[in-house]
Amino acid sequence: MPVTVLLVDDEPLVRAGLRVVLEAQPDIEVVGEAADGAAVIPLVSRLRPDVVAMDVRMPLMDGIEATRAVLRTIAEPPKILVVTTFENDEYVYDALRAGADGFLLKRARPSEIVHAVRLVAEGESLLFPAAVRQLAAEYGTSKAREAMDRAALTDREGAVLRLMARGLSNAEIAAELIVGLETVKTHVSAVLAKLGARDRTQAVIAAYESGFVAPS
Repeated sequence: MPVTVLLVDDEPLVRAGLRVVLEAQPDIEVVGEAADGAAVIPLVSRLRPDVVAMDVRMPLMDGIEATRAVLRTIAEPPKILVVTTFENDEYVYDALRAGADGFLLKRARPSEIVHAVRLVAEGESLLFPAAVRQLAAEYGTSKAREAMDRAALTDREGAVLRLMARGLSNAEIAAELIVGLETVKTHVSAVLAKLGARDRTQAVIAAYESGFVAPS
């Protein structure tokens, strides 16, 4: 089955460009488009896409609020891939904190766009560049540090979280730690449960905000 994608951006040229790039791939299908975040909920409910490529800045409902609405309203929500012009935009970070799974720069090369959609659809890796890691560290709070302390991660779980923060997939983590893939999946699930994180992105945000991982 192909990865199905909903494009949400107020610029028709951006949507057209993304459609051309994605539909050139045999394993990706664009199932719909929207010009504003306000149209996302009915489209997601009807089309059930695997991934929503969501612009951050839109006139009626921005990508942050639309992301919150999707996660709050849809029982089995799609993955949210934030699409933005600037990687150090605080809107991007707010969208990630709201529950987005990764982000994509509008100036990205076609191969990077396709890779990003596939990664987010798989749910294993995420896009978390240096600029966003720095923002996460700057937003750090004592509350985040206390939450990390309460999580009481084991040494191996901590090692897995640090590798997750580097953007490694489960298979790459398994190779790095010289353990089986199922073992890594078990550790990842434990990390998410202990941190109360919805997904890997939320766990990585917690890691940076708490200072558990430094934005090197």
